Amino acid sequence: MVMRKTLIVIDMQNDFIDGSLGTKEAQAIVGNVRQKIQEYQSAGDEIIFTRDTHGEDYLATSEGKKLPVKHCIRDTYGWEIADGLDIAECRHIDKPTFGWTKWDEFDFEKLELVGLCTDICVVSNALILKAYFPDIEITVDAACCAGVTPETHEAALATMKMCQICITGDR
Repeated sequence: MVMRKTLIVIDMQNDFIDGSLGTKEAQAIVGNVRQKIQEYQSAGDEIIFTRDTHGEDYLATSEGKKLPVKHCIRDTYGWEIADGLDIAECRHIDKPTFGWTKWDEFDFEKLELVGLCTDICVVSNALILKAYFPDIEITVDAACCAGVTPETHEAALATMKMCQICITGDR
């Protein structure tokens, strides 16, 4: 029996790549993420996209007070998935915070995560998923992730590895 694989593409949005919170490291992984998405699409595997999603009142929120940079405001260019990555027929989850807390509504068999930022939203979702699904294989491809800084990217990968999440890809 073939195990059903799911790719979760975390927050590959314009604001995190070359917008208000973009980095050269985020820009550098776009090609890798595109290739990974194409692999899953060609195999007929499930792909889910998450989008960091805020309202115009972002700066007044708890997160906005700690990170006072407007980003990923719903229906803006910065909120959109980067050109060439999005697949309209896939599921899109608009999450108002770092980690989506409703993953338990899904039936996963094998998971792989890629995206941004390794040290915030990728690690948050990976740990939530591990808590909900302790017996399934969860992988994070380090070559398809970037953190706020290279150092915090590495720290997040180490944290996930310690929590029995498989880390692959060149780092």
